[in-house]
Amino acid sequence: MRIADRALAALRGATERQVVVANDPRAAAWFDEERVVADDTPGVGPLGGLASALHVADGAPTLVVAWDMPFVTTDLLRALRRRGEAGASAVVPVHGATRLAEPLCAWYAPEGLATCRALLAAGARRAGALFDALPDTATLGDAELARYGEPTRLFTSVDTPERLAELGGVLEQRIG
Repeated sequence: MRIADRALAALRGATERQVVVANDPRAAAWFDEERVVADDTPGVGPLGGLASALHVADGAPTLVVAWDMPFVTTDLLRALRRRGEAGASAVVPVHGATRLAEPLCAWYAPEGLATCRALLAAGARRAGALFDALPDTATLGDAELARYGEPTRLFTSVDTPERLAELGGVLEQRIG
């Protein structure tokens, strides 16, 4: 199973519909059962991806998971959603001594789109800028996150072949 498939499986268990935001023109073939959309404005980093996800949600709250987080669980995503639906503009996990935020595994209210667009217009590119700018944000900290797994593992990002190898995974060799 591909890393992105694991993230999608967790998302399927927590949401009624899923959309993949991807700028690679081959993505529609990779995710033939999902709706695939490109960034509204390519090349503006993770914040642009969040803007695209919020835009395509068409006024609905948005639960996001980065493609490269294979250990995120459905139960964690459901917890983010529950907390958000209880009245927050965003819910983001934070973990560790430095309280590292995970804005690419989070829940966002529809109102986040306008803030996201304003941040992009001002030159922001970090996904965390949205969480930092929204009012009434909530977090899930280490104690609550521990119910769903070890936080460092939950948010492990597998974005290089070396990181994949460290975790015991292998890349399929393409022929032709």
